[in-house]
Amino acid sequence: MRARTHHRHQAADTATPDSGGARSQRPAGYLFAYFAGEHRPDGEQIRFALCDGPRMDRWQELTGVPPLAPADGGARDPFLIRAADGSGYHLLATDLRIHGSDGWERAIAHGSRNLLLWHSTDLRDWDGPHRVEVMPEQAGCVWAPEAVHDPHSGQYLVFWASTVYSEEDHERLGPAHHRMYCAITSDFRAFSDAWVWLDKGWPVIDSTVVEHQGWFYRFTKDERSPGTPDAPDAKFVFVERSRDLASPHYELVAQGVGRGVDGVPGLAHAEGPIVLPAPDGRGWLLLLDEFEGRGYVPFRAERLDSPRWLPAGDADGCLLPPGLRHGSVLPLSGGECAKLRSLIPAGA
Repeated sequence: MRARTHHRHQAADTATPDSGGARSQRPAGYLFAYFAGEHRPDGEQIRFALCDGPRMDRWQELTGVPPLAPADGGARDPFLIRAADGSGYHLLATDLRIHGSDGWERAIAHGSRNLLLWHSTDLRDWDGPHRVEVMPEQAGCVWAPEAVHDPHSGQYLVFWASTVYSEEDHERLGPAHHRMYCAITSDFRAFSDAWVWLDKGWPVIDSTVVEHQGWFYRFTKDERSPGTPDAPDAKFVFVERSRDLASPHYELVAQGVGRGVDGVPGLAHAEGPIVLPAPDGRGWLLLLDEFEGRGYVPFRAERLDSPRWLPAGDADGCLLPPGLRHGSVLPLSGGECAKLRSLIPAGA
């Protein structure tokens, strides 16, 4: 593994539970990391909201944690992961600011090739941001990074969406589509070289992965434009699975997730999937960001390999505040909730 090293050693925190996959008991609460959107000058900063209870229906902004972003840019699409060794937490984000910029086309072709990284031992104080270059000069961007711990290798697979252009295409005018790339790390400080993890021949972004009963389930956004021939599920999510996390070969489970099903209305479009066990302990919850719409909307299914995900209601124990854009949810222990509770002003 060719290392790209940086940062100082992080102190251990023996009070943290396991690394954020399947939990041995139902969570005591949840921490939501999100950004607000490019429509406001301060919208591309990482913010946090706490649900201090086992049902995902009572959220309060953690105003005691200042918004996170580099001084010379923006931070989007945050992803929280608990360190497998109990030493703390890592936060990954897209190194991008759209508000006041030259727009999306330039961001796709001439954007940052870096991950944004923060580290914390308590979810309150964050060391960062640190920029880590993970793609070569021919890449146009690095979007929506996430990570999952591989129990077989003991390392983490980090993955993101990038466009890559030919070496001769200096102006980035030729064809290129978003593909999912990945790399391996053991500590979020040194990373292997990146390789292609998912290439459909058409644009895909926003993968997330959850491990269950020996399967890795991958949820990804079909980024093709609506009306594209042979692309009825453009701008919605498809689901695949594999026994091998790092494999480029996953089998299709479902597609068009987020659309209306059997007469039940769905979303106009969906991205930024978040998958976690349902708060009531029955089945799974899928949160989808209806960008330029309602923000996050919950869906649920009994199984991760279900072909049908239906909108979840208040009775399902999930009520999300408006205005949350592409982010992640970290289930919390009782001790973690207690530590974060103090960051909410009295009477809020």
